[in-house]
Amino acid sequence: MFNETVLKEIDEIKARYPDERSALLPSLYIAQKEFGWLSPKAMLCVAQTLNLPEAMVRGTASFYAMFKHKPMGRHVIQLCTNIACMILGAEKLVGFLKTTYGLEPNKTTADGRFSLVIMECIGACGTAPAMLINTDFYDNLTEKKIEDILGKYK
Repeated sequence: MFNETVLKEIDEIKARYPDERSALLPSLYIAQKEFGWLSPKAMLCVAQTLNLPEAMVRGTASFYAMFKHKPMGRHVIQLCTNIACMILGAEKLVGFLKTTYGLEPNKTTADGRFSLVIMECIGACGTAPAMLINTDFYDNLTEKKIEDILGKYK
């Protein structure tokens, strides 16, 4: 299932670590980057490539919020709604995303542009509310700021 480029990238990662298990997280990240999400087949390929038990790969992938287990939009919005963000208006921002962009938590827009994931904490309590879009971090969010930010993602 992996093409030669992906296999080469995983081999380079494996060379940096003392054993295959140590290369699991970066290999999962590469698989997700390649396919957009970690399907059961993608996780099986990671297990086979690293010569690890499939259960170990699935268990690791399911533990971390950074790994997606269903197809996602081109841009994944991870909005924190934990206590600091909630107090400073995150719930209102969820409503704004719903009414303005048709975004529901754990859903993707009809055009496939955005997916919304509600996060428990992204570690930005001092500058809440905060979100990630793909790997880009944004804080001190307002409806206007979100509108400006989302305009950059096509």
